[in-house]
Amino acid sequence: MTLSTQESDEDNQYVLIAKIDNAKNISNVLKAILCKDKELATVFATENGLKVTVEDSKCVQANAFLQATIFQSYIIREESATFKISLNVLQECLTIFGGGSSQGSNPALKICYAGYGSPLLLMLEENGVLTDCSIKTLESDETLDFNFTSANVINKIIMKSECLKEAFQELDMTSEVLEILLSPDKPHFRLTTYGVSGSAFSDFPRESDLIESFQCTQTQSNRYKLTLLKPSVKALMVSCKVSIRTDHRGFLSLQYMIQNDDGQISFVEYYCAPDEESVEDD
Repeated sequence: MTLSTQESDEDNQYVLIAKIDNAKNISNVLKAILCKDKELATVFATENGLKVTVEDSKCVQANAFLQATIFQSYIIREESATFKISLNVLQECLTIFGGGSSQGSNPALKICYAGYGSPLLLMLEENGVLTDCSIKTLESDETLDFNFTSANVINKIIMKSECLKEAFQELDMTSEVLEILLSPDKPHFRLTTYGVSGSAFSDFPRESDLIESFQCTQTQSNRYKLTLLKPSVKALMVSCKVSIRTDHRGFLSLQYMIQNDDGQISFVEYYCAPDEESVEDD
């Protein structure tokens, strides 16, 4: 009997219980927002699933969404539960059987949380071997509110990740900023860097087969610190589609669709504020 089908009387003490047959489906998504060696993440649990949030410099926020439907069993006995946790320790526990590699193992996972002040308990099982992990939780801080609403979105593109992966891999990392141009007119979508060897750009015409949806209402050009956007490449590399949105302030939303081995979908979203220094220079 695997963890995903076990039930016990002890489960009644927990406010959150989640079970999944393949822990790699969780670790692969969380890896996409793991940016630093000592990364603290805020976990929000609701009936819809788990949202795991990390932030940097009050300018960028990454959210990993693990919908309740990707779990074989998902129970939450309160309206919500929120806590902070070391994302690095959580990731190490999830890959304790070696599941972090593409050829790694696929242990079953059970997650339990008893409420405020309690540790997060992970139980992993593979081939009859059981491992328990207890991770200390902290009181959560208030996360940044980027106030990014659909009503204020000026431009939006949905595209296959394939071509964007190539473009990001070729970015000149000596550039301090990445300039993103979105426009109803040509060149429609352009990425530009300004490195030591000069400027370089990649264009994506709206007629491209890789662009699935193009909804741009006005020409908008904004610059973002490349160091803040670079961590999002992790999510891009494991994604199949990406949504690129900008609002009236120039704030950027990058939403990545990630499909696991079982065909289920999870999302990772990055919010990034425009580079104020570039705006002032302009």
